[in-house]
Amino acid sequence: MTAFFALATSLLWGLADFGGGVLTRRLPALTVVVVSQAIAAAVLGAIVVATGGWSEAGPRLWFAFAAGLAGPVALICFYKALALGPMGVVSPLGTLSVAVPVGVGLFLGERPGPVQAAGIAVAVTGVVLAGGPQLRGAPVQRRAIVLTLIAALGFGTVFALIAEASTTGTGLFLALFVQRVVNVAVGGAALYVSVKRGTPALPQSGFPWPSLPALAFVGLADVAANGTYAVAAQHGPVTVAAVLASLYPVVTALAARGFLSERLRGLQAAGAGLALVGTLLLATG
Repeated sequence: MTAFFALATSLLWGLADFGGGVLTRRLPALTVVVVSQAIAAAVLGAIVVATGGWSEAGPRLWFAFAAGLAGPVALICFYKALALGPMGVVSPLGTLSVAVPVGVGLFLGERPGPVQAAGIAVAVTGVVLAGGPQLRGAPVQRRAIVLTLIAALGFGTVFALIAEASTTGTGLFLALFVQRVVNVAVGGAALYVSVKRGTPALPQSGFPWPSLPALAFVGLADVAANGTYAVAAQHGPVTVAAVLASLYPVVTALAARGFLSERLRGLQAAGAGLALVGTLLLATG
């Protein structure tokens, strides 16, 4: 059961990342975040009401509130990076978010074992190689790498905060709902400021209503992935769940290759692969 739900998490996260990246090539990243997260918040609100999740309200929800502040920054940076592409490089680098819990452990006095130390070294090498020059293949901009690393830091912060936001299933739904509401509020405020400064929130043709199902899918897939990961972690070793769930970049890369016909430079592909290997080592260490 752990393997099933963890692999489902990888599938959902990978497809959500791919969808968000594609949509950001048509719409501003802020618009994608606000609309997709608003749909997710509405669905989560209904689930909280149906399950009586309000009874789980308590001081731990401040962790969810803080996660909601960090989430929009991470999502916007990640979607912009995916839009710049290539996704086969950007998505694996995003999994470096696992380094944040490791950093928290170091701050609290923990020391990485040999496997974790190896994972850090491999991941850093992957970051360097992923931006390395080569004569042929799909180019990767330095801006995409920087945005991805910022997103990874934000995602890692969110994961660490959400882990502290609830200890029960219904409480998790409430925590995710609070997080999404804050996401929408922060993203909406940023979108308002952006529009006031002259940046359009929509293309000249108006809101692309045919893209609404895709926006809904991105938001709901992200929420569903959080849920399946929680189930996986509850029914088996967290290390196993984390390793299998962290395979989502493979889904994103395969989707980009299948639907967008992306081709990576050899050095970039090697760097992206090393970053993914480093992430797996960190998760299992």
